[in-house]
Amino acid sequence: MNTAADTPLSRRTGDELSYVYAVGRDHDALGRTAVRLAGVDDRPVGVVARAGGLAALVSRVPAVAYGEHGLKAQLEDLARLEAVARAHHAVVDAAFAAATVLPMRLATVYLDDERVTAMLEERHHEFDLLLRRLDRHVEFGVKVYADPSSARMPEPAGEPAAGSPGRAYLQQRRAQRRAGREAHRAAAAVAADAALAVRDLARERVVHRPQQGELSAREGENVANEAYLVAEDRAGVFRTRLEALVRDTPGVRLEVTGPWAPYSFATPVAGGDAAR
Repeated sequence: MNTAADTPLSRRTGDELSYVYAVGRDHDALGRTAVRLAGVDDRPVGVVARAGGLAALVSRVPAVAYGEHGLKAQLEDLARLEAVARAHHAVVDAAFAAATVLPMRLATVYLDDERVTAMLEERHHEFDLLLRRLDRHVEFGVKVYADPSSARMPEPAGEPAAGSPGRAYLQQRRAQRRAGREAHRAAAAVAADAALAVRDLARERVVHRPQQGELSAREGENVANEAYLVAEDRAGVFRTRLEALVRDTPGVRLEVTGPWAPYSFATPVAGGDAAR
């Protein structure tokens, strides 16, 4: 997971850093939302940095926990990392429900609010273009899984001879391998069909690396992991069209998540000059 930490204060206890969740237009809706939120470590969230019509959602956090060394320790504690990520995303999602915002990556911190304001001024043109592009758009996640366990197993060519459990086992293994290959091919075909099916509905598409191991908690193998940027008024059609693709496709599962704030499409924001 990408992070940006502040180095100069990393060894100074008693100081605080400015933790930035998102950037958006400076208007009342964002401010009204911020005062209702609790951020990382239940810290208050405020619109405390403003520049050129832009604003940042910020919490003050202890440098001992969010400086270089403190943050490294948090990232190594999976339970702690999950709690920080959940709080971060909750703030972004709540803000996005009220206004278009650009999510900052997890643990983006600056020396103080003045540095955040300077960042907004320096990157005003970039942020303005992104906000215009993402306005009234949402992100959907689309994952396709090959799941041989849900496929119809082919019938064996014939009954195994009596007293030959080894032959029966080999036949079963061959059938399982065939089912796996067929499910994988079918999943790849569904992934390609999905991209074509929503091409006229999605403004942009990002292809992520398929999830594996603990990141893929679902059954089966994740064959495709993609994100789509879709206009809010086309979200319902987008979901319906995709879900219809796998109704009669055994061994394949398609998962549509969202709508979300457009994390995958705010990538230029992820730079963050947190060491300043």
